[in-house]
Amino acid sequence: MTLEYVKTEYSASILVSVARRSWQSRAFTLGMVLLTFLVAFHFPQIAFAQDKRGQKAEDLASLSLEELMNIEVTSVSKREERLFEAPAAIFVITPEDIRRSGVTSLPELFRMVPGMHVARISANKWAISARGFNNEFANKLLVLIDGRSVYTPLFGGVFWDTQDVPLEDIERIEVIRGPGASLWGANAVNGVINIVTKKAPDTQGGMITAGAGNDERGFGSARYGGTLGNTVSYRVYAKYFDRPSLVNQTGRDSGDHWNMLRGGFRFDWNISGVDSLTIQGDSYGGNVGEALTFSLPGPPFSETVDEHERVAGGNVLSRWNRVFSEQSSMSLQFYYDRTRRKSMLYEEARNTFDLDLQHDFSLGARHHVVWGLGWRTSRDDIVSSFTASADPAQKTFNLFNGFVHDEFTLVKNRLRLTAGSKVERNSYTGAEVQPNVRLMWMPHQRGVVWGAVSFARRTPSRADEDIRSNLAVFPGQDGLITYVTLFGNRASKAERLTAYEIGYKVRPTERLFLQISAFHNVYRDLSFPSSLTPFLETKPFPVHLVIPLRSDHTGAESTAGVEASADLATTKQWRLAASYTWTEVTSAHFPASAIPVLKLLSGDYPRNQFQLHSFLNLRSNLEFDTALYYVDRLPALGVPRYARVDARLGYRPAERLELSLSGQNLFDHNHTEFGSPFFAQGAPPAQIERSISGKVTWRF
Repeated sequence: MTLEYVKTEYSASILVSVARRSWQSRAFTLGMVLLTFLVAFHFPQIAFAQDKRGQKAEDLASLSLEELMNIEVTSVSKREERLFEAPAAIFVITPEDIRRSGVTSLPELFRMVPGMHVARISANKWAISARGFNNEFANKLLVLIDGRSVYTPLFGGVFWDTQDVPLEDIERIEVIRGPGASLWGANAVNGVINIVTKKAPDTQGGMITAGAGNDERGFGSARYGGTLGNTVSYRVYAKYFDRPSLVNQTGRDSGDHWNMLRGGFRFDWNISGVDSLTIQGDSYGGNVGEALTFSLPGPPFSETVDEHERVAGGNVLSRWNRVFSEQSSMSLQFYYDRTRRKSMLYEEARNTFDLDLQHDFSLGARHHVVWGLGWRTSRDDIVSSFTASADPAQKTFNLFNGFVHDEFTLVKNRLRLTAGSKVERNSYTGAEVQPNVRLMWMPHQRGVVWGAVSFARRTPSRADEDIRSNLAVFPGQDGLITYVTLFGNRASKAERLTAYEIGYKVRPTERLFLQISAFHNVYRDLSFPSSLTPFLETKPFPVHLVIPLRSDHTGAESTAGVEASADLATTKQWRLAASYTWTEVTSAHFPASAIPVLKLLSGDYPRNQFQLHSFLNLRSNLEFDTALYYVDRLPALGVPRYARVDARLGYRPAERLELSLSGQNLFDHNHTEFGSPFFAQGAPPAQIERSISGKVTWRF
């Protein structure tokens, strides 16, 4: 069998498309959405209710927008600044957004962020990225939980099936679309997700949540917070969920069941008026199911089984903060993280240590400087299989870094310039420099114009350098067994990004907040599989022909896009939030040796996205929230466009008791959100079904 035949087989698999829904179904969906909002708009005594006592009532929705603009964020400059003045495309998910979303997992929360590409692959897997390059193993997005990086050096992305916290404990989620590498380092290429949980003093007392639905057989959590003396606050929690398998396009069970038990603690100690200490930790264990297709060295050459992957891990983090003065403070953070995954393809155990020092201070009246140093070491131990093997089996990855940023006030309260860079030295490519320049101009008190030029790097991962994957095995010409094998490249280079951004934030009225940003990204040295000369191999027996593929680093691509969002407080009981995103590949260059289908592993993303959220207070203790999502097709993966409608009804019969009923994908029986270029070889994509769940929250 020739290489061209293999290419043809892979290319044919791409053409297998998900059956498209009829236009009548789409018209019905849109009609029901319009009806939903019209009912809400005309609901008696709600949308335009007046204060019958003739007194000037406090406009809660307007206050909500004011509070949103004044939220203190830290992800843009590693120090507190107002969201409205932050010179970046940043979005904050608040505790109220989380509570009223009706979702029960972290990945589903990111759907509401303008510019984010979120696609559910199965019951336990998601493809999540910002500004393109989206797939299950997306490696250009940095994710932090309370300052702890959760991307894995195995492939440079995130295992979303193990990332979780009690959603009620989240203080805010800051999401930056665009590079953050000059502060946060390599892999913060297309964006940063910074999940910040509440301090222990803010979670005092007890809380129990419990719920169930067709998408989750059962879920629940318990939390209790208290104090030790007058200076120490603490909380402890436990959380569990059990999700059944979805079905695939053929109507069969996808084998992607998922359950997880998690527990953790946090202590916040006010040592003195200038010193504070935080110690927190988490531990988890569970099972992740998947219909897994793996290669065999002999007949039948491949097999599909229902995999039961066992995952476990834990972490502990300590952070000491000292305030020297109103203009100077320091933070010293250390964490240890251990993870373990055991599947039929491979087994990996990983230990990570991280130390980070940060100091910020004012230099005169115009300069505010933030600088820091860091060190991280991560050691893995991989047990290989025929399909996936690592050489060497054990490896240590070291990362040393330092950064400095100067925020220079050119015109007080009007014009501000931020410039700085991060320098890193890693075990794969040596030293990498990632500078950044940002300008913020406030032409008037209600508007902010900002722009940025940034340089970012994605360093190679273990998979890029040391992993061999036997993608396919089949009988070739004259009965000679043939392997199609992807090899790592020990000469890997860092992928490079040059990003240009501009944005505008404005509050034209007390009830309306608008944001728009545009970007142009230029990527160089992109990694992709390319074909090499076939050769014979004697091990494992019998002698076989290997058609080798190897990660190359000569690809280039340019993307551009626009992200716009609006937040409108129509009345004190009703708030609307909408966003639109357009993303486009403007140019791409890959050499002739690139394998067309395997290049799709770099990802696929929708050209157009739109969403509309409605938050409506029917009464003081009754809430009705709806969301509409439109996602354009993924042509390279054969996934059609779809519209999704979510809704939530919340009721508080007592101050400490909350009942809610939530539904996702209400007007569609099922749809596909992501696919695979290897559809013909593996199991068909899972169908994301309509789901209904109920939840009870009791605080005491």
